[in-house]
Amino acid sequence: MSKKILIIEDNRDLARLLQGHLRDLAYQVDIAFDGSSGFARADSDNYDLVILDLMLPDLDGIEICRRLRRKSSYVPILMLTAKSSEMDRVVGLEIGADDYVTKPFSIREVLARVKAILRRVEELTAGGKADMPAVIRAGGIVIDPEKRSATLEGKPVELTAKEFDLLMHFARNPGKVYTRSQLLDTVWGYGHDGYEHTVNSHINRLRTKIEKDPAKPAYIKTVWGVGYKFMDTEILKERH
Repeated sequence: MSKKILIIEDNRDLARLLQGHLRDLAYQVDIAFDGSSGFARADSDNYDLVILDLMLPDLDGIEICRRLRRKSSYVPILMLTAKSSEMDRVVGLEIGADDYVTKPFSIREVLARVKAILRRVEELTAGGKADMPAVIRAGGIVIDPEKRSATLEGKPVELTAKEFDLLMHFARNPGKVYTRSQLLDTVWGYGHDGYEHTVNSHINRLRTKIEKDPAKPAYIKTVWGVGYKFMDTEILKERH
Protein backbone atom coordinates (compact mmCIF):
# COMPACT_ATOMS: atom_id res chain seq x y z
CA MET A 1 0.00 0.00 0.00
CA SER A 2 1.38 3.42 -0.93
CA LYS A 3 2.23 5.89 1.82
CA LYS A 4 -0.16 8.75 2.56
CA ILE A 5 1.36 12.22 2.85
CA LEU A 6 -0.30 15.48 3.87
CA ILE A 7 1.18 18.80 2.74
CA ILE A 8 0.16 21.84 4.83
CA GLU A 9 1.44 24.83 2.84
CA ASP A 10 -0.27 28.12 2.00
CA ASN A 11 1.83 28.72 -1.13
CA ARG A 12 -0.46 26.94 -3.57
CA ASP A 13 2.07 26.72 -6.41
CA LEU A 14 4.70 25.21 -4.13
CA ALA A 15 2.22 22.80 -2.55
CA ARG A 16 1.04 21.54 -5.92
CA LEU A 17 4.62 21.25 -7.19
CA LEU A 18 5.52 19.06 -4.21
CA GLN A 19 2.32 17.08 -4.64
CA GLY A 20 3.13 16.32 -8.27
CA HIS A 21 6.66 15.12 -7.57
CA LEU A 22 5.56 12.99 -4.62
CA ARG A 23 2.77 11.43 -6.66
CA ASP A 24 5.39 10.55 -9.29
CA LEU A 25 6.95 8.39 -6.54
CA ALA A 26 3.59 6.63 -6.03
CA TYR A 27 2.68 8.38 -2.78
CA GLN A 28 -0.90 9.40 -2.03
CA VAL A 29 -0.75 13.14 -1.39
CA ASP A 30 -3.33 15.55 0.04
CA ILE A 31 -2.97 19.32 0.43
CA ALA A 32 -4.28 21.85 2.94
CA PHE A 33 -3.66 25.55 2.34
CA ASP A 34 -4.17 26.87 5.88
CA GLY A 35 -3.35 25.74 9.40
CA SER A 36 -6.85 25.04 10.69
CA SER A 37 -7.93 22.78 7.85
CA GLY A 38 -4.48 21.20 7.77
CA PHE A 39 -4.62 20.21 11.42
CA ALA A 40 -8.21 18.97 11.02
CA ARG A 41 -7.10 16.65 8.21
CA ALA A 42 -4.01 15.47 10.07
CA ASP A 43 -6.07 14.87 13.19
CA SER A 44 -8.85 12.92 11.47
CA ASP A 45 -6.90 10.76 9.02
CA ASN A 46 -3.99 8.35 9.31
CA TYR A 47 -1.09 9.89 7.41
CA ASP A 48 2.39 8.39 7.17
CA LEU A 49 4.01 11.83 6.98
CA VAL A 50 3.03 15.49 7.33
CA ILE A 51 5.01 18.12 5.41
CA LEU A 52 4.37 21.25 7.44
CA ASP A 53 5.12 24.88 6.64
CA LEU A 54 5.73 26.98 9.75
CA MET A 55 4.25 30.25 8.50
CA LEU A 56 0.54 29.54 7.96
CA PRO A 57 -2.72 31.49 8.20
CA ASP A 58 -5.14 30.67 11.05
CA LEU A 59 -2.88 28.25 12.89
CA ASP A 60 0.90 28.31 12.59
CA GLY A 61 3.09 25.26 12.09
CA ILE A 62 4.55 25.33 15.60
CA GLU A 63 1.08 25.03 17.15
CA ILE A 64 0.08 22.29 14.69
CA CYS A 65 3.24 20.36 15.56
CA ARG A 66 2.55 20.80 19.27
CA ARG A 67 -1.03 19.53 18.91
CA LEU A 68 -0.03 16.53 16.80
CA ARG A 69 2.54 15.52 19.40
CA ARG A 70 -0.16 15.46 22.08
CA LYS A 71 -1.87 12.63 20.21
CA SER A 72 -1.17 9.04 21.23
CA SER A 73 -0.43 8.02 17.63
CA TYR A 74 2.81 9.25 16.10
CA VAL A 75 3.04 10.82 12.66
CA PRO A 76 6.43 11.97 11.32
CA ILE A 77 6.68 15.70 10.57
CA LEU A 78 8.94 17.37 8.00
CA MET A 79 9.02 21.12 8.58
CA LEU A 80 9.41 23.72 5.83
CA THR A 81 11.05 26.85 7.25
CA ALA A 82 12.25 30.23 6.04
CA LYS A 83 16.01 30.74 6.01
CA SER A 84 15.76 33.51 8.63
CA SER A 85 13.61 31.59 11.13
CA GLU A 86 16.30 29.68 13.03
CA MET A 87 14.49 30.05 16.36
CA ASP A 88 11.32 28.56 14.84
CA ARG A 89 13.36 25.60 13.59
CA VAL A 90 14.79 25.07 17.07
CA VAL A 91 11.34 25.23 18.68
CA GLY A 92 9.90 22.92 16.04
CA LEU A 93 12.61 20.32 16.53
CA GLU A 94 12.29 20.51 20.30
CA ILE A 95 8.52 19.93 20.28
CA GLY A 96 8.83 16.91 18.04
CA ALA A 97 9.39 17.65 14.34
CA ASP A 98 11.49 14.89 12.76
CA ASP A 99 13.41 17.00 10.26
CA TYR A 100 13.35 20.33 8.47
CA VAL A 101 14.12 21.80 5.06
CA THR A 102 14.99 25.47 4.66
CA LYS A 103 13.40 27.58 1.91
CA PRO A 104 14.37 28.04 -0.84
CA PHE A 105 15.03 24.34 -1.34
CA SER A 106 15.45 21.94 -4.21
CA ILE A 107 12.69 19.42 -4.85
CA ARG A 108 15.36 16.71 -4.89
CA GLU A 109 16.32 17.60 -1.31
CA VAL A 110 12.73 17.41 -0.10
CA LEU A 111 12.18 14.05 -1.79
CA ALA A 112 15.38 12.71 -0.22
CA ARG A 113 14.26 13.83 3.25
CA VAL A 114 10.82 12.30 2.74
CA LYS A 115 12.33 8.96 1.69
CA ALA A 116 14.76 9.00 4.63
CA ILE A 117 12.03 9.67 7.21
CA LEU A 118 9.67 7.02 5.82
CA ARG A 119 12.50 4.49 5.55
CA ARG A 120 13.50 5.07 9.17
CA VAL A 121 9.91 4.63 10.37
CA GLU A 122 9.60 1.39 8.40
CA GLU A 123 12.83 0.05 9.88
CA LEU A 124 11.71 0.87 13.41
CA THR A 125 8.31 -0.72 12.83
CA ALA A 126 9.69 -3.84 11.15
CA GLY A 127 12.49 -4.48 13.57
CA GLY A 128 10.93 -3.20 16.74
CA LYS A 129 8.35 -5.80 17.63
CA ALA A 130 10.49 -8.77 16.70
CA ASP A 131 13.33 -8.07 19.13
CA MET A 132 11.90 -5.49 21.53
CA PRO A 133 11.13 -6.74 25.05
CA ALA A 134 7.56 -6.29 26.23
CA VAL A 135 8.72 -4.56 29.41
CA ILE A 136 11.96 -2.94 30.52
CA ARG A 137 12.58 -2.32 34.21
CA ALA A 138 15.34 0.00 35.34
CA GLY A 139 15.30 0.87 39.03
CA GLY A 140 11.85 2.35 39.66
CA ILE A 141 11.14 2.93 35.98
CA VAL A 142 9.00 0.50 33.98
CA ILE A 143 8.86 1.01 30.20
CA ASP A 144 6.38 -0.72 27.90
CA PRO A 145 7.69 -0.29 24.33
CA GLU A 146 4.58 -1.71 22.68
CA LYS A 147 2.22 0.66 24.51
CA ARG A 148 4.82 3.46 24.44
CA SER A 149 4.18 4.13 28.11
CA ALA A 150 6.36 4.54 31.19
CA THR A 151 5.77 4.53 34.93
CA LEU A 152 7.93 5.70 37.82
CA GLU A 153 7.37 3.98 41.16
CA GLY A 154 4.03 2.77 39.78
CA LYS A 155 2.83 6.21 38.65
CA PRO A 156 2.43 7.11 34.94
CA VAL A 157 5.03 9.45 33.47
CA GLU A 158 3.70 11.82 30.81
CA LEU A 159 6.29 11.88 28.04
CA THR A 160 6.32 13.44 24.61
CA ALA A 161 7.06 11.13 21.68
CA LYS A 162 10.71 12.18 21.48
CA GLU A 163 11.18 12.02 25.27
CA PHE A 164 9.91 8.44 25.18
CA ASP A 165 12.20 7.55 22.26
CA LEU A 166 15.15 9.06 24.12
CA LEU A 167 14.34 7.17 27.33
CA MET A 168 13.88 3.92 25.39
CA HIS A 169 17.20 4.35 23.62
CA PHE A 170 19.03 4.93 26.89
CA ALA A 171 17.26 2.07 28.69
CA ARG A 172 18.09 -0.42 25.92
CA ASN A 173 21.77 0.55 26.13
CA PRO A 174 22.61 0.92 29.85
CA GLY A 175 26.08 2.21 30.65
CA LYS A 176 26.89 3.17 27.06
CA VAL A 177 28.06 6.75 26.61
CA TYR A 178 26.54 8.78 23.76
CA THR A 179 27.60 12.14 22.43
CA ARG A 180 24.92 14.70 21.60
CA SER A 181 25.59 14.21 17.89
CA GLN A 182 25.11 10.44 18.22
CA LEU A 183 21.81 10.94 20.05
CA LEU A 184 20.63 13.39 17.38
CA ASP A 185 21.42 10.89 14.65
CA THR A 186 19.99 7.85 16.44
CA VAL A 187 16.88 9.24 18.15
CA TRP A 188 15.96 12.12 15.85
CA GLY A 189 17.25 10.52 12.69
CA TYR A 190 19.43 13.36 11.48
CA GLY A 191 22.73 15.02 12.30
CA HIS A 192 22.33 18.79 12.10
CA ASP A 193 25.49 20.46 13.32
CA GLY A 194 24.71 23.14 15.87
CA TYR A 195 21.47 21.58 17.13
CA GLU A 196 22.96 19.63 20.02
CA HIS A 197 21.04 21.95 22.37
CA THR A 198 17.91 20.10 21.19
CA VAL A 199 19.32 17.03 22.95
CA ASN A 200 20.18 19.06 26.05
CA SER A 201 16.68 20.49 26.38
CA HIS A 202 15.02 17.07 25.94
CA ILE A 203 17.31 15.48 28.52
CA ASN A 204 16.66 18.32 30.97
CA ARG A 205 12.89 17.89 30.58
CA LEU A 206 13.17 14.11 30.84
CA ARG A 207 15.18 14.46 34.05
CA THR A 208 12.53 16.66 35.63
CA LYS A 209 10.02 13.85 35.01
CA ILE A 210 12.01 10.79 36.14
CA GLU A 211 14.66 12.01 38.59
CA LYS A 212 14.07 12.67 42.28
CA ASP A 213 16.71 15.39 42.08
CA PRO A 214 17.36 16.49 38.47
CA ALA A 215 20.53 18.25 39.65
CA LYS A 216 21.87 14.89 40.85
CA PRO A 217 20.44 12.42 38.33
CA ALA A 218 20.40 8.71 39.10
CA TYR A 219 19.14 7.51 35.71
CA ILE A 220 20.52 9.75 32.97
CA LYS A 221 24.03 10.74 33.93
CA THR A 222 26.27 13.37 32.37
CA VAL A 223 29.72 12.21 31.28
CA TRP A 224 31.59 15.50 31.34
CA GLY A 225 33.27 16.45 28.11
CA VAL A 226 31.61 13.56 26.24
CA GLY A 227 27.83 13.29 26.56
CA TYR A 228 25.34 11.16 28.48
CA LYS A 229 24.74 7.59 29.61
CA PHE A 230 21.99 5.62 31.33
CA MET A 231 22.46 4.06 34.77
CA ASP A 232 24.93 1.18 34.84
CA THR A 233 22.77 -1.16 36.92
CA GLU A 234 21.36 -4.24 35.24
CA ILE A 235 18.23 -3.69 33.16
CA LEU A 236 15.51 -6.32 33.58
CA LYS A 237 13.84 -7.24 30.31
CA GLU A 238 10.78 -9.45 30.40
CA ARG A 239 7.89 -10.45 28.21
CA HIS A 240 4.26 -10.54 29.32
